[in-house]
Formats: sequence, structure tokens, C-alpha cells
Amino acid sequence: MEALMAGLSADRPSEVVLAALVARQFYLEGVSKVDIADRLGISRFRVARLLESARETGLVRIEIGLPGGILDAGLSAELCSVFGLRQAFVFNFPDDAVALRQRLGEAAAQVLMDLIKPGDILGLTWSRTLSGLAAALTQLPPCPIVQMTGAVPPPDGRDLLEVVRSVARIGGGPAHVFYAPMLLDDARAAAAIRRQGDIAEAFALVPKVTIAVVAIGAWAPGLSTIYDAITPAERESLAALGVDAEIAGVFIGADGTPLTTPLDNRMIVTPGSLLAKIPFVLAVAYDPEKSDAVRAAIRGGLVHGLVTHTTLARALLSHAAANHGDAGA
Repeated sequence: MEALMAGLSADRPSEVVLAALVARQFYLEGVSKVDIADRLGISRFRVARLLESARETGLVRIEIGLPGGILDAGLSAELCSVFGLRQAFVFNFPDDAVALRQRLGEAAAQVLMDLIKPGDILGLTWSRTLSGLAAALTQLPPCPIVQMTGAVPPPDGRDLLEVVRSVARIGGGPAHVFYAPMLLDDARAAAAIRRQGDIAEAFALVPKVTIAVVAIGAWAPGLSTIYDAITPAERESLAALGVDAEIAGVFIGADGTPLTTPLDNRMIVTPGSLLAKIPFVLAVAYDPEKSDAVRAAIRGGLVHGLVTHTTLARALLSHAAANHGDAGA
């Protein structure tokens, strides 16, 4: 529906962030309504209604923000503008790691409920935030849910398998799941597992996935479950190859390019070439120490939307301000 309903609802974070992005470009950057409409692919009428709603609801005051809310619409819109993201959602949560991981998972659920539409095929990867996402989902269209990776550590019955199934139960769509770890001890075992029917069926559907939820890990202790799961020699070997981060088990360099590594044939993950073809990838990331990894994922075009918290968002923007000539920032 082209016309925006009067008012902005916190239940529609994408509309709040879109209104903030439009307001930022119009009021702070001096972009005309016509040019904003062209940039964002929406009508001039919708731009006008977004600006009107932003004023009516108090979204636009001296600065752009969501009054009294946890979602920082101003920072969200700034991330979109600076990094070229299609969607960004910055939440003002305390920086306690365990609580933050849970709350960002819950926030990602709210974002996902807003963004996913009938006809989509949802891909889910393993991350510690996914349990929070599954617990907070209350409704989804009945779309297929595809498991895109194994789990780290190996599934224990409460891991990714059950997360995907629980998400599918909420929407009522089919769940394409399998029981496997993300990382095997040797390539022969990994090849045998990939040939299993349920795994082969799930991976055959990955090219049809339209929206995926992933996590971003930095190549450092405590910032990537894969990093923590392998030997020191393997960590050093991958670092020497230029691994800067991993996203859903895909190793990437500082420029975001997927890298070939000795671990690849031991991994049960969606290959980087297929991950890059998914129309919309929503990443959940926390901890300012992951800012380089997040920039790499965005720079490589592997991430189109980001759910994060204030501290990491400000770290990303500070780096961009200090390196404003960097095309990837």
C-alpha cells in the first residue's frame, strides 16, 4: 500500500527507520523530495507522508530520534546513509554481552516480523542470538524455513534444529532441517554428511531463499564461535590467508571477499557464492570489537540489513568519519 497510515508504530521498525532516513536526507542533508524518492525507490507522495508523520509523531525535532523508544531511529538512518544498507536497526541496550545477545535476538525477531512477506523463503543460520529470535517471534506468514548451516558446537537437541522447527511452527510453513555440526574433524566425514537426504534437500533450496538471518564473527578470541572451536594452528593458518571475519561459516577478508581455506571441505555451511546471491541478508552483530568484521561483510555485499546496538553503531560511524575517503565505509 503506497500511502503511509497516519502515525508511526514501534511495531513497524522498518517504517520508523525509513521515516528517519527520509527526514535525515531532507532536513539535514538538504536533499529534495524528488531526489529522495528516486534514491529510495518510493513515490514523492510517500516521501511527503513520511515527513508529515515524522513531524506529527515527534520523530523530527531538533534531532532525528525515536522519542522514549529503544530503537534509535537517527543512528539507524545514519548507518543506512553512510554504509549504503537497505535497512539498519540500532537498539539502545546495555552492553552486558549475555543480555545483549539475548535482547538483540529478540529485536531481530521484531524486525523479521516486520520485513518478511508472504511468498518469501526464510533461511536461518547458526548463531547464539537465534534462540532469542525464536523465543520472541509471535507471527510469521506461512513461508518455508530453510536451515543453511550446521551448528557449533554439535547439536544437543536444543540448538539450530529446534530453533528452525520452532520458527516454522509459528508461521505454519514447512521446515527443511537437518541434524549436523557446522565443523567436522575431516573432509571425508563432512562429504558423507552432505550426501544425507535431509541435508541435500535443505541445501538444494538455498538458491530459492529470499531473506536470511545471519551473525557476523570477528577473527579473534571470543568473537567467533568457529575461531574458538578450532586449534591455535588452524586459527593462525586462516589469519595468514587474510581471514578477517566469518559470516554464517563463510570466511571473508577485509574487503568482504569470501576466501578459500583448508577448513572449507570440513564445513557444513552455505558456500559464499550462494550466500552472496540471497536478495536480502539480515545480520545481527554486537560488540564494538566486531566493527572491522561488520564493515568487511557490508563492503563485500554479503549483508543488506543490520540489527545492532548503540555502541557498535557508533564505532562503525566513528571509523567512517575518520576514513571518509574509504569507498567501503
